[in-house]
Amino acid sequence: MAKRLSPRSSEINALEQRGYLIGKKIGQGSYATVHLADYVDGNSGSKRMRLACKIFDKEKAPTDFLEKFFPRELEILTKIENPHIIQVHSILQRGPRVFIFMRYADNGDLLDFIKRNGVVPEQQARLWFRQMATGLQYLHNKNIAHRDLKCENILISKRFNVKLADFGFARFCFVGGRRVLSQTYCGSAAYAAPEVVNGTPYNPKLSDVWSLGIILFIMLNASMPFDDSNLRKLLKDQMTRNWVFRSRIRDTISPSAKSIVRHILEPDITLRFTLERVLTHEWIKKRDASLPSGGRLVHSLAAPKQAEASGSSGMEPAQQPEGPSRAAAPPYPQKIDTSPTDEYKWHESLRSNPLLNMPQLADPARM
Repeated sequence: MAKRLSPRSSEINALEQRGYLIGKKIGQGSYATVHLADYVDGNSGSKRMRLACKIFDKEKAPTDFLEKFFPRELEILTKIENPHIIQVHSILQRGPRVFIFMRYADNGDLLDFIKRNGVVPEQQARLWFRQMATGLQYLHNKNIAHRDLKCENILISKRFNVKLADFGFARFCFVGGRRVLSQTYCGSAAYAAPEVVNGTPYNPKLSDVWSLGIILFIMLNASMPFDDSNLRKLLKDQMTRNWVFRSRIRDTISPSAKSIVRHILEPDITLRFTLERVLTHEWIKKRDASLPSGGRLVHSLAAPKQAEASGSSGMEPAQQPEGPSRAAAPPYPQKIDTSPTDEYKWHESLRSNPLLNMPQLADPARM
């Protein structure tokens, strides 16, 4: 499968004529591979832009995916442009193969970052969460729900800004001028809202907010709030609010941070914070004293020469380095605690099980 999804010689030649140079494979999926790529501006001849290229093969995908999810993804990608969403450079098609070129995230994804560095300090978590929520607000204002928010889909740019990525399960929330509930149970169980796990039609915007809350919990805690190895137990734990911060970091998290997590991980959708309430919460609005006015710089993650003087717009310069940058690890004293006293061990806690067309579960109140 991997070999057949790799670019063919004729495709490589055709892409090179347009200025796209395909490099090594860095990711593999069922119907697509992801490669490093460079774009050479034909006008300048020497100006290069580092990109990632997702190569999708229509001949390898099932009919329902081709008829529903993939057309939505392409349509949505052509309609969005925001500093906190990974930037698509171009979409090209040659026969059954589609090449989606997007900005390369030099510092990988949030899951790998947390695995390397452990707990994200609260000040940094607030900055990144604010960027994620702002990017999601942009999508929701366009009536687009992401439906697959998870740490693996939060990419970290060269300048340590975060970007929402992977719109394979995204959809429009209004069809024919009418709001529609989602009935496709997609995404990952570890990040899915209880109404999704329960298999009932759901408001995708509110489920996006829940997923965002799971990501925030992971940044502050370096483990998942729920064990998703058993879906019935997962749903019961969600509905009974059976989650806790790890004992070693519980006292280091501010009351306002605990408050926003509690209001987001609210199983009752009539009580769960909407995105608007999230963005006006005191924890989000707080500006850290060690950051410039506006709190928009990533503090100690990058060397001083990499710091952004113009704020957190996150838009990358046109020229990127030719290879992945290896910034020094941030000076985090915290490391993940995998002792037996932890609620979940590390490799268990950050696993995200696939959740697609899952069967409806019983009412947790009757379990």
